[in-house]
Amino acid sequence: MAEKDYYAILGVDKNASDDEIKRAYRKMAKKWHPDANPDNRKEAEEKFKEVGEAYATLSDPQKRRMYDQFGTAGAQGASGFGGFNGFNGGTYTYSTSGFGFDDIVDDFVSSIFGGGFGRSSRAESASQPRKGNDLRYTVDISFEEAFTGLHKEIVVNKNEKCDTCHGTGAKPGTSVQTCSKCHGTGKVKKNQSLAGFATIQTVVTCEECRGTGKIIPNPCDTCKGKGTVRKQVTLNVEIPAGIDNDQTLVVQGKGEPGVNGGPYGDLYVTVRVKKSNIFTRNGENVECTIPITITQATLGANIKVPTVTGESEDYFIPDGTQSGTKFTLKGKGFRRIHTNSSGDLIFTVQVQTPKKLTKEQRELFVELAKTMNEQPPVKKRGFFG
Repeated sequence: MAEKDYYAILGVDKNASDDEIKRAYRKMAKKWHPDANPDNRKEAEEKFKEVGEAYATLSDPQKRRMYDQFGTAGAQGASGFGGFNGFNGGTYTYSTSGFGFDDIVDDFVSSIFGGGFGRSSRAESASQPRKGNDLRYTVDISFEEAFTGLHKEIVVNKNEKCDTCHGTGAKPGTSVQTCSKCHGTGKVKKNQSLAGFATIQTVVTCEECRGTGKIIPNPCDTCKGKGTVRKQVTLNVEIPAGIDNDQTLVVQGKGEPGVNGGPYGDLYVTVRVKKSNIFTRNGENVECTIPITITQATLGANIKVPTVTGESEDYFIPDGTQSGTKFTLKGKGFRRIHTNSSGDLIFTVQVQTPKKLTKEQRELFVELAKTMNEQPPVKKRGFFG
């Protein structure tokens, strides 16, 4: 019988790298796996077997050299690597519980041909401690509260350990037993014959304990054996000064209880900050517009500048101030979280022109106008700007 062309079976050339061979093997194993070809199962089983033979030879440097030189994997030919003819009627294992197809085909190679490809042992034990579920919550606060920071009480619906059974799920005075069918692993092996050439041994969830690895003969009356009960819980969350809109705080250990003694999950609190009628935020700086009169702008004046905390700061506006001029109050902006530094308060003055004047005020403006050039000169731009 003619030797098989293992390179052609995997669809690679003779100079293919180890990574190219492995990728090709995964692709062909997925294509010809019997479970993926229910309408053509017999041919698929044979092709799947050939793909395994090809990869077992080409993935081993020594066997590949022998194959390239003599057309076989050794003195015994294609059937000689570890007794491949013994594959008929043999058994290989793959897991369908929590793994992708790459895990399945790796288990196939590991169990039939040897090598460090097996991954079934990575299945998570049912008795292994696992962290509890995280919770998410959104809270609305004012612009001023974001500036000063606060402690906010929130109410969340969450699972909590049952006070009656203390999280075991068993009625007080009784105990939880290890499942005798899966021996606490939560998984059992199931055999499936493939047309006489092999037996697939799949790993599935234990039906007896539903994957928990435990049996509770006498469930707790309060939690019905779950170990947890649904509760409304009030939590106090510290929102730091300087928090910005849509930032999320992580409150560790305030999520749901863990499994098998695992730690509590975390609480993720997203903060939404309402807009202010007076102030806007720009990074850590606070900005606002302050109206001043034409006489204040002309003669200069002390004005009161409001701050986010509700207090006011005195500030001297120099004479001749133009509308749109910006001034800065240092350190009156938002605090930078986890630091002692703060941004600034930047205010823009807006000179307001009076719309209504008394007779006396109008006369004064007329007299003032007589002393001034009524049409300020237009600054002409030169040819080059």
